[in-house]
Amino acid sequence: MTNTRKRAEDTCPLAYRCRLPLSTSTVNHLADLLRRHLKAIRSRWRILPPGKIAVIVLAVLRHDQRLADMAGGNDVSESTVRRWRDELIRLLAAQAPRLDRALKKIAKQGGEVVLFDGTLIRTRRRTGKADRRNYSGKHRSHGLHFLALTDDKGRLIWISAARPGRTHDNTAARHDHILVHLRAAGLGALADLGFRGLDNDILDPVIVTGYTASRTHKLTPGEKEANRVLAVGRAPVEHGFAHLKNWRILTKLRTDPTRATRLLRALLVLTDLEVNR
Repeated sequence: MTNTRKRAEDTCPLAYRCRLPLSTSTVNHLADLLRRHLKAIRSRWRILPPGKIAVIVLAVLRHDQRLADMAGGNDVSESTVRRWRDELIRLLAAQAPRLDRALKKIAKQGGEVVLFDGTLIRTRRRTGKADRRNYSGKHRSHGLHFLALTDDKGRLIWISAARPGRTHDNTAARHDHILVHLRAAGLGALADLGFRGLDNDILDPVIVTGYTASRTHKLTPGEKEANRVLAVGRAPVEHGFAHLKNWRILTKLRTDPTRATRLLRALLVLTDLEVNR
């Protein structure tokens, strides 16, 4: 029998090519952003050119490639790839729009309604009692909760800070003063029943959430039709989440909420580049 535990004498690390399903404009934007940053900090030398660094970081974000594998395939250290990733994420997150500016931009473009929803980004479970607040009873999983706004076509315009997974949608919305910003911009919002009770103004509501049934009240045909129309109007917000979750680094995060917030806002900028090009 052959002893398979013996290493072959001619073995060497193998590398393979992988297609990156992103546009050239996205790579160029990231490379130009890095060039401007290097010029600002007066850094004259990097082991690889900005364009190559941009491709490596995009591969990590899009395919969730292991840093050690990307480092070995490009003859650099794992810590170098990690530093490049964190550096570009920080630069991209700085370009993410603030809530008030994003809403004012929609209003200037003639928009009247935005779509509003929350979702959970699953994370790895950590040991100890400190991770209990990240458990979402609704999704029965550990993760981080965040809110997002899209326009009526489903294009992402804003993402909130990441919060523990047990956070309720209304709690997060009140913390970010969503209702105040919507009134200031003169916009309305469509949301699901999870945001019911956020806007208690009966005469002039800003957030429309539809009707809900109870033990003592069954929905009328008119209320059912109103819920159906609202569901059709809210459908594009799911498309926005789908575009964002195409970045496989979000499949299961391995980071804390502060870094997760920066990552989500960086991916918002990249998603906007890809969808609106």
